[in-house]
Amino acid sequence: MRNCARAVGSGFSRTLLVIVLAVAPDVSAQTSNAAKLLREAEGRESALRMAIDTRKAGSPATPLLERARTLIKAYEDISRLFPTSPYSDDALWHGGLLAADAFWEFGQADERTTALRLLKLVPARFPTSSLVKQVGPLVDRLNAARVVVEQTMPKQPTVMLKAIRREALPGAMRVTLELEGEAPYHDEEIDGPPRVFLDLQNTRPAVALKDVTQTFPDDLVRQIRVGRQIGTRTRVVLDLTNAAPHTTYALYNPYRVVIDFAREAPAPVVAAPVPSEPKPNGAGGFSLSRQLGLGIGRIVIDPGHGGHDPGAMNDGLSEADLVLDVALRLEKLLQQHPGVQVVMTRRSNVFVPLEERTAIANREGADLFLSIHANASEDDRARGIETYFLNFAPNPAAEAIAARENAASARTMRQLPDIVKAIALNNKIDESRDFASLVQSSMMDRLKRSNKSVKDLGVKQAPFMVLIGATMPSILAEISFLTNRPEATLLRGGAYRQQIAEALLNGVMRYQRSLKAATQTIASQ
Repeated sequence: MRNCARAVGSGFSRTLLVIVLAVAPDVSAQTSNAAKLLREAEGRESALRMAIDTRKAGSPATPLLERARTLIKAYEDISRLFPTSPYSDDALWHGGLLAADAFWEFGQADERTTALRLLKLVPARFPTSSLVKQVGPLVDRLNAARVVVEQTMPKQPTVMLKAIRREALPGAMRVTLELEGEAPYHDEEIDGPPRVFLDLQNTRPAVALKDVTQTFPDDLVRQIRVGRQIGTRTRVVLDLTNAAPHTTYALYNPYRVVIDFAREAPAPVVAAPVPSEPKPNGAGGFSLSRQLGLGIGRIVIDPGHGGHDPGAMNDGLSEADLVLDVALRLEKLLQQHPGVQVVMTRRSNVFVPLEERTAIANREGADLFLSIHANASEDDRARGIETYFLNFAPNPAAEAIAARENAASARTMRQLPDIVKAIALNNKIDESRDFASLVQSSMMDRLKRSNKSVKDLGVKQAPFMVLIGATMPSILAEISFLTNRPEATLLRGGAYRQQIAEALLNGVMRYQRSLKAATQTIASQ
């Protein structure tokens, strides 16, 4: 792929350590860091361009296009995280130019849109930059291509939004959007007046829904409006009587997008259940949690990686996409159990810093934290399932896995004493170990039915950054090896992913039953 303006360099570190470097207080250090990241990006872009130029006719273009998109995002992140650096305009130019070249190479309109957006940011933010004079001709060329694109690009089939239902539930108000197939969506909450909107990508509303407003006399959702956005994006706006926490998730067969709004209501008067006798920890004693009779009410599910950090890869399948799908399936299963509240650290392919994931759990007052990952090894024969809790790594194998999973951490060397202290003073080790043991055994019991060769790698300990600082029992489940061909084949199928989600659910339920519940015990599946 040739540059349409001038030669540039490439790529970026998969783990994007710019998050670490962005917090450096010294300006000169930030400049140096930005330069280093930009050089690294240029090197990776050169490799990408070489791969594009030398690809054989008829070979799939999607993997190369995805590499280009990831790299474009990395360039934009450099400019965003180092806005005052003298390299910020260069990063925008590199990203815009790569997006333009990707558009010419692969013919996808999204890249043209991205190229125009990034290129126009150069004169807008850096009017004195020497690159400004090169932006105009390239923007003109991209604008001129618009008609050609709209006339020649094949249109993607759109999914129909068939119906919208509003349903009052005990303690909640539910709005269900019924679609004829799957569609990406994005939801956002806005104040003044309070409302929530959903953008459904690649959709069209049924004739009966076009430009329709449904009005209701009372309760949380007082009005539902349907309109059309640019292209094939449908926006649904839910006007609220007052701000209320909400959860958005997808259901399948048939496909629906569901928005649940929590309603404040007096707690129902129920007879106090007979408290069950707590079981001792695996070590034989009773942790403080069990001595106090604490139960489980809220769980945070953390799909590992995401965004510019895809995690392990195998022939187009990324760890980030895989574990997100499993996590969403698990969320759906947990929501069927009264008394369980589920919080997700991410619902789409976005990057969430490792440190922010446990921070979410702490802010939400979670009782459990479960991080879901897929394993990887240089030895493609490595297979099996293992579950980790936070502690110091006892062997080189645990050290290697922790190093891989911690690659996207924003922590720096100066924080090492605090990290060591946090691990050493972790007062949830006993409960985390028990939680990990129950999840591990549940996964083995469930998955060996369809995968006779599944290997039990056991419960292990390692200093995972994503677990540090959690104030609740927390574990990291490695659900299978993505680098093992037979296991990767199973992981591509929805049936096996569903079995993993069911196994994780069973582990959570078993751990819940092992505690002396102070509230109504969650029924086992």
